[in-house]
Amino acid sequence: IMVMILLLWFLNRSLCVLGDSLTVLRSPQYVTFRDGQWPISGEKIPDLVALTMGFSIHEDLDWPGLAAGSLFQRPRANALIVVRGLDSLDFPKNISSYPLENPVPFTLDSVANTVHTLFADSTPVVLQLAPSEERLYMMGMANTVFEDLPVTLQQIRGRLSQDGSVLTSLPLVSLSRNNEADLLFLSEVQVLYDISALLQKHKHLAKDPAPDLYSLELAGLEEIVRRYGTDSPQFTDATRILTSALQKFADDVANVYSNNAVVEVVTVKTFEAPLTRKSRSILESKQISNTGNPYNLAYKYDYDYAVVFNIVLWLMIVLALSVIVVSYNLWNMDPGYDSIIYRMTNQKIRMD
Repeated sequence: IMVMILLLWFLNRSLCVLGDSLTVLRSPQYVTFRDGQWPISGEKIPDLVALTMGFSIHEDLDWPGLAAGSLFQRPRANALIVVRGLDSLDFPKNISSYPLENPVPFTLDSVANTVHTLFADSTPVVLQLAPSEERLYMMGMANTVFEDLPVTLQQIRGRLSQDGSVLTSLPLVSLSRNNEADLLFLSEVQVLYDISALLQKHKHLAKDPAPDLYSLELAGLEEIVRRYGTDSPQFTDATRILTSALQKFADDVANVYSNNAVVEVVTVKTFEAPLTRKSRSILESKQISNTGNPYNLAYKYDYDYAVVFNIVLWLMIVLALSVIVVSYNLWNMDPGYDSIIYRMTNQKIRMD
């Protein structure tokens, strides 16, 4: 029985290692990722990014891979790249990598909102981009720094035809510039190179006190797998080009921010559910959509409840003690000796 349990445990660990993964390409010295094979859920990736940037989260992240960081230092930037179509890339062995379980779609909208709320007076760079789906969100200095960045597929294909594009600088080997799947993959690689070039051009971004956030989702490799398969030379060349491009991107980001940036790569073969963004209309009728909470009740207490409670409690205690001390001293005060008013009046009566 013990042998069977050990075999099952080893098989489970092996499957975790061979599955989807989270890889940390770059991190400052004060952001420590422990060596190990602790799996992390896909829905916890935004919380992990928030913690690496020094932000608080609503629920504790019960994951031993990230050690407690410094209270006086925080990264100047965080870049997260999601690669769809394969479970892992051939990065160097000395880079921290962790299995990814429950690979559900996620966004960094909560982290972007935190940056916007805490640093509203500054000009942080927030860039969220998915070239294949033409999804783009920019905030702060990103509107001026990346205003010339090609984001639509038509713009990126126009960029590929210009001088200095990846079509002329990279060895394509089996990849073709006349195939739609190949062009989609190469266009995403071109976006990585263009973002790196713009960051090298605007190195003053690292001097801003507000942290910057970059989120990229690449699906071109998924199209390569769908068209050619994982045993094809096109897939081999594409993974080689993408691995090199991601390492260069990580080096450029770390260089711009003086090694004060965190760069993570999430490789997911397939997401378990499609990513949908729900919106509400002002004309929407009131319908009960949550059977677990049919009356749409609020939470019992807010996230800052403990902080507000302690502030109010100890302030009331201090005020109550102050009133007691002042009342006691007034009650036992001798007007003839302790009060200057009665003392002056007494002297004036004696003079008269």
